[in-house]
Amino acid sequence: MGGNNVSHSKRRTKRKFDVNLFKKKFFLPDENRWVYLTISAAGIRTVNKNGLNAALKNAREKGLVEKN
Repeated sequence: MGGNNVSHSKRRTKRKFDVNLFKKKFFLPDENRWVYLTISAAGIRTVNKNGLNAALKNAREKGLVEKN
């Protein structure tokens, strides 16, 4: 996503907004293994709220994760 840096004198220069991604390790108790995910901060909050299995199920339904 793009936007502008705006200085105190209101000069505008182009800038880029990067995604807030993290490489995080989660434990899948159903499969008794650890999984590494590259996930955003909002995704981490979703996993904490709904649980890893529910979040993976929703991501697979939306086509964000390959089916294994």
